[in-house]
Amino acid sequence: MKKVLNIREPNVYARHLEAEVLHPLISVVHFDELAKGVRTSMNSYGVYGLFIQREFPQNLSYGVRPVQVSNWSVIAVAPGQIGGKEDDGHPLFLNGWAVLWSPELMSKTDLEAHINEYNFFSYFFTDSLPLEPQEWNAIETLISGLREELQTHKDSSALRKIVVGYLRLILDYCQRAYWRQNARTTATEPDVLKRFHALLDKYFYEGQQTQNGLPTVAYCASEMAYSAGYFGDLVKQATGSSAKDYIQSYIVRLAKNILMSGRSISETAYMLGFDYPHHFTRMFKNKTGITPGEYISQAHSS
Repeated sequence: MKKVLNIREPNVYARHLEAEVLHPLISVVHFDELAKGVRTSMNSYGVYGLFIQREFPQNLSYGVRPVQVSNWSVIAVAPGQIGGKEDDGHPLFLNGWAVLWSPELMSKTDLEAHINEYNFFSYFFTDSLPLEPQEWNAIETLISGLREELQTHKDSSALRKIVVGYLRLILDYCQRAYWRQNARTTATEPDVLKRFHALLDKYFYEGQQTQNGLPTVAYCASEMAYSAGYFGDLVKQATGSSAKDYIQSYIVRLAKNILMSGRSISETAYMLGFDYPHHFTRMFKNKTGITPGEYISQAHSS
């Protein structure tokens, strides 16, 4: 498998860039201050993160898909995801910020309860979020203030409350940019499909597959208040494929991301809610034409 930087806690990334370590649960990196530049890396995240850049490197990936980037924008990542760009041996000199934080920082806070409402963290949203000039300035001011708090105050419950408050404001600005960007595609993406996709996101985000198994068409139709037949017709009209095919394609994309992070075939199968690994292998091959093992071998050789 390709070499991956395992960012299990925020300061793994800060140390990788030789940036200042400020707090055990959050790191703030100002790329403009890194005199040696940045060596790119393919990252496996165990943390949340926001990368705010005036200009992103080209050929970034997010899971198994390329990221569509624009200038003066944000890319968000979440635990369990993988993305970035393999090191080509040449440093980059970036302009902007990175903020990475541990889920532990949000424990028992309002932000923890609502973090899954920030849809731009989804693996299936693969565009950067373009910011308007006022949003960029506001976010940069907030990040500067956040870093100053971390630099000048020792860790305490009061500091963590303030830090979470900064994060919430930054995320709300990103959410506004997400809503604006999402509104542009509303006319071309049927509402039923967006709701279907959001339902699958929620199902796997909450880990329901580990208790209830793979989501079924009947379950999805019921949750969306449709009969199974009518729901299937709506999805067919929107995508040209069946609702079952859509669910399986969603699962295979998740599987590819998990396999890329170094999990075994058996681990991946059970994480996705399959009772037996060979059931997973059969679905994967039916959808892709190759087995999970062949997919991993191809990743080794690429």
